[in-house]
Amino acid sequence: MDEASRSRLEVWLNAGGIATGAITSVEQLSGGTQNILLRIAIGGEELVLRRPAIHARPEAEQTILREARVLACLAGTAVPHPRFRGHSADKDLIGAPFLLTDAVAGFNAALGLSEAALASSAVRRRMGLAMVEGIAAIAAVDPLEVGLADFGKLDTFIERQVPRWRKQLESYAQFPDWRGPSGLDGVDVLGSWLAAHQPLRWQRGLMHGDFHIGNVLFSPEGDLAAILDWELSTLGDPLLDLGRLLAAWPDPDGSGPLSLKVEPWDAFPVRDELIAHYGACTGRAMDDLVWFEVLACYKLAIILEGTYARASAGLAARDVGERLHQGAVSLIGRALRTLDNNE
Repeated sequence: MDEASRSRLEVWLNAGGIATGAITSVEQLSGGTQNILLRIAIGGEELVLRRPAIHARPEAEQTILREARVLACLAGTAVPHPRFRGHSADKDLIGAPFLLTDAVAGFNAALGLSEAALASSAVRRRMGLAMVEGIAAIAAVDPLEVGLADFGKLDTFIERQVPRWRKQLESYAQFPDWRGPSGLDGVDVLGSWLAAHQPLRWQRGLMHGDFHIGNVLFSPEGDLAAILDWELSTLGDPLLDLGRLLAAWPDPDGSGPLSLKVEPWDAFPVRDELIAHYGACTGRAMDDLVWFEVLACYKLAIILEGTYARASAGLAARDVGERLHQGAVSLIGRALRTLDNNE
């Protein structure tokens, strides 16, 4: 952040009563490819500012504002989340819309475990179960009661999923040198299976939309301190959050479809334990879980492929694009194996 933007932000924070005093430091945080995260120290407080990346997707600005809304509405719920402090759609302040939350004390397992988690298998097991409890808390939120009744289109939610994500995949043709859907072998097989096996019953509620171990912070003892990165949150069936968690959950040996690694991985719950714990926390039947897990793989693969397509056009880092493309291919493969194992 340049000095002029920093000065304008400082004035805005003080004028709005969000924080008082001078900004004493601005530190860029790691994590994520779609947004820029900055830790702001001001008046003895630490805030986190989230804004779209420089070469952001066209919808990124609106996404930040949606994320600000859901964070504000989660106040008073049992969902662990960073306390919302404010947002602005005025791009003249720092060059893009942004939101602000309190900084949360905790560790991101994708960046390294706490000393307690490194030393204790019980803490690592607790971390996995705490994640399930986090999405169970999201599933318990009544969108109407918290002011999110219009946060997503619930009618035909199930029926819209494959056409919606297929349309997004096809939109990447606008980027020069992208190899096209043929680079994701099996994606059409998954789309056809999902369209032909839609659940007859589903539950309406709030979804995080991108729930995985890199999008949460843990306390040193393994409890969930905060769920982060709500940019894909919407209304739908909360069981899709469990599907998303399972889509990238590593096997007992620590291997998984994505490059994100947590070490050591031993003692983390296996997928059947996650499923059982979710059922116990929510009372939800798991009859259609395979559909939601396959949908999660399909959706995430298409999202990751978007960064690869932009990288092919020079709008994102080439190495990041290649890494996410390999992740997309691996997710398609995992979903196909899931179907084979559940025939």
